Amino acid sequence: MTAAEHTEPPAGTRAVCCACGRYTSAAVPVRYLERPSGPGLTLYACPDCAPKITPGHYRERDM
Repeated sequence: MTAAEHTEPPAGTRAVCCACGRYTSAAVPVRYLERPSGPGLTLYACPDCAPKITPGHYRERDM
């Protein structure tokens, strides 16, 4: 897998914005959730919310 496969939703799918909860087909990767067991998870935001979110890494216990 390439880095792009971890940060961009697959073409033709929609993602849920981690800030407002709306579905968007123009998702912007804004955070990476590190989990102690298993692979991490990329969180996405809609184009309206993305500029308001500070990008970065978060651990599962910080959520």
